[in-house]
Amino acid sequence: MDPISQRAMPSDLIKKINEAGVIAVLIIHKLKHALPLAKALLKGGVNTIELTLRTAVAIDAARLIKQEVPEITLGVGTVITTDQVKAVVEVGADFAVAPGCNPRIIWEAQKQNLPFSPGIMTPTDIEIALELGCRILKFFPAQTAGGLAHLQSMAAPYQHLGIKFIPLGGVNMQNARTYLESPLITAIGGSWIARPSLIQSESWEEIAKNAAEISTLSKEIAVFQRVPKHG
Repeated sequence: MDPISQRAMPSDLIKKINEAGVIAVLIIHKLKHALPLAKALLKGGVNTIELTLRTAVAIDAARLIKQEVPEITLGVGTVITTDQVKAVVEVGADFAVAPGCNPRIIWEAQKQNLPFSPGIMTPTDIEIALELGCRILKFFPAQTAGGLAHLQSMAAPYQHLGIKFIPLGGVNMQNARTYLESPLITAIGGSWIARPSLIQSESWEEIAKNAAEISTLSKEIAVFQRVPKHG
């Protein structure tokens, strides 16, 4: 991995995300929900999150989770301004992601030594990300863009470069296996695990159950993929 790639996403973090297999995508409207939500996800076996910057309390929620639930690998999403990059660094997030591929945001993240995964949907997006040293890319919106079939065709010319993808957008329990079994995928992003309605109603047991269901599937597939194949 070249030096720029190492800055974009360090190898130890890539390993963590790959081993997690699942990233819970969260929208938190009330700060009081941050800790019980994080603990419910951990109870179900999901230890990696993308906390989106779509609400007024998002940064404070990220800071609280980082301080009080250190077992969580904290990603922050919807990072679309340079000021947000700086705020994410200040709370101590492990990585950040964006819905799109904005070179200015990637440059700022690298300047701040913040591991970063930009969003891609086209070959042009992929080439911009590669030029800037990114090797873990968010495929967004996954399902409406054509799902895994689209990703396989689009990624084919770049596959020899070792890039991996995190699909998000329309990913759910029904199609999770299809994504997780693909060698292109390092982890899937799941907003269904802790939907805003479940968070608002403080349905922590249901969230833990959703987390356990997808965590079990991810681990099952990971074990199967490690089993040597004999011809």
